[in-house]
Amino acid sequence: MRILLGVSGGIAAYKAVLLLRLLREQGHAVRVVPTVAALRFVGAPTFEALSGEPVSTEVFDDVDAVQHVALGQGADLVVVAPATADLLSRAATGRADDLLTTTLLAARCPVVMAPAMHTEMWEHPATRANVATLRERGVHVIDPASGRLTGADSGAGRLPEPEEIARYALGVVGAGVPGDAAHPADPTATAVPGRPQDLQGRHVVVSAGGTREPIDPVRFIGNRSSGRQGVALAAAARARGAAVTLVAANLGPDVVDGVRGGGVTVVEVSSTAELRDAVRTAARDADVVVMAAAVADFRPAASPTAKIKKVAGRAPAPIELVENPDVLAELASSPLGPDQVVVGFAAETGDEDTSVLEHGRAKARRKGAHLLAVNAVGHELGFGTDVNEVTVLDRHGETVAKAAGSKREVADALWDAITPLLSTI
Repeated sequence: MRILLGVSGGIAAYKAVLLLRLLREQGHAVRVVPTVAALRFVGAPTFEALSGEPVSTEVFDDVDAVQHVALGQGADLVVVAPATADLLSRAATGRADDLLTTTLLAARCPVVMAPAMHTEMWEHPATRANVATLRERGVHVIDPASGRLTGADSGAGRLPEPEEIARYALGVVGAGVPGDAAHPADPTATAVPGRPQDLQGRHVVVSAGGTREPIDPVRFIGNRSSGRQGVALAAAARARGAAVTLVAANLGPDVVDGVRGGGVTVVEVSSTAELRDAVRTAARDADVVVMAAAVADFRPAASPTAKIKKVAGRAPAPIELVENPDVLAELASSPLGPDQVVVGFAAETGDEDTSVLEHGRAKARRKGAHLLAVNAVGHELGFGTDVNEVTVLDRHGETVAKAAGSKREVADALWDAITPLLSTI
């Protein structure tokens, strides 16, 4: 396959070298098209030596070949990594002021962009609007990872690891990578470097986000879960070779779009009842079910079909609540697949008498899941943040692992605890 690798000018450009080598080792022809700024981080000789092809940045290079059009026309896939805020802006507005942006305009093949920048830049409304515009046009924009950035800063904006970018990008065109569950490789082939392939051939179901229980057609009972930890678990499972079903409860496109396709099937739901049905359907042939979603314990007993009106001087009628089914406990007590591993999450707060961990231990024994990841939630804890800290308990409430760091790092640590169970249950 003919791949164009665009590289824009950010410190993460060094990872493009690793991505280039990975794609070449998988047998693809790769032409690197950097920006001028990118060559201030990685020199042209490096890209030329690893790709075996010339490197240029200007539309006036090799004019007789009309390469500013021909490159895009002849590509099967375009991958831009890293895609800086500047490059995203120029691509979204249709700028054509260097070889990379003209190539993007000429390309009619799938285009995958992997942004990398500081958190403030990634979260700026201008960047979010540019990303939304590109996605509306069919460009696959991968959400950046969270973790260590330039200097002492940490947060969302880190370029995903090269093997993750390769797996996603090749999945977009149905090529897969060696060891990909949807495209089985020769058993003697080398696994994707940097990630264990201990979920190869497995089906994993992950729930993520927060359910919403309707009060009336416009109001609901909900929670603050962003779904980022569940999405990180899905992405980590995919990187380890699994086919993944992500049951997404009320996730924004900025959270979930980065894992769509490439071996991850996204099922969107809203209420606890919808999530329960979707999880149980997907879990019928699953090896692992991870319930990372924040599922509402209660729902209104009745949900009027018309908006409840405010009446001046009159207190609103009380809302009667009824208990929702306990999806995790149901799966733990009656797994839907043979030798199925069931993992839950417990978002807890401590109180005067009982700590977060003590609440978690009681819940682990009550729910009966193989593992329960307990984390504290509250102001700037757990929900809506880029970092997390969990204690992993077995069904007896005993600690088997701890993990802290970015949500992707926590996800990888959780899979390290989960995968050994697949060979013992």
